[in-house]
Amino acid sequence: MKTVIVTGDSRGLGNNITETLLKDGYKVVGISRKESDEIKNLKENYENYIHVNYDLSNSDKIKEFYLKELKPHGPIHGLVNNAALAYDDITTNAAIEPLEKMFKVNVLTAIMLTKYAIRDMMLNDIKGSIVHITSVCAHTGYKGLSMYAATKGALESFSKTVAREFGTKKIRSNCIAPGFMETSMSKTLSDNQKDRIYKRTSLKEPTDIQSVSNTVKFLIDEGSSSITGQVLHVDNGTI
Repeated sequence: MKTVIVTGDSRGLGNNITETLLKDGYKVVGISRKESDEIKNLKENYENYIHVNYDLSNSDKIKEFYLKELKPHGPIHGLVNNAALAYDDITTNAAIEPLEKMFKVNVLTAIMLTKYAIRDMMLNDIKGSIVHITSVCAHTGYKGLSMYAATKGALESFSKTVAREFGTKKIRSNCIAPGFMETSMSKTLSDNQKDRIYKRTSLKEPTDIQSVSNTVKFLIDEGSSSITGQVLHVDNGTI
């Protein structure tokens, strides 16, 4: 059974990605700061699911975390860097403390987890797959999301170079840039704000979470073995 690491599995997209992979027969090690009802439900229904509590803002302790909590469940075949913090505000209100925490979770921890996942893959001669969940806002621009978009743009640049560096080892790195979905991150938006965002898409509706999860599964699977260094937009055709 192939092992995939998924960050941010406690709710929303991360939880849906986790269940999608579990249904397809993968062993999933999910990582989030604390357990949720959704995690308890997965534990009850899937023997191939393992959850680990970890605060992903502790990017400086990823080596110890990998050695203690992730390596024993390997070898690692896939990593999904899904967890993210959203710091929404206009640039002139930028504050260093929330910025630093967001960059730690969205970028630094994702980079360090990728580091140890790739080392694990090479050690075990695995043709692995890394998938980073980014955002449509890194490409289109949305008022109040400049700093969040910066973290996602950084992750996309990182992913493209990782694909170059480890392609000869048959380790792939890709990004999925979802459009706006009905998740906890979008709860801060008013109905009017959401409607304006959705009207900018070709389909005029929220991005379907299951569609994003299915794309993650596709990129993790060997059926996508020729796809690397890409950013796949699952965003209802955002204009």
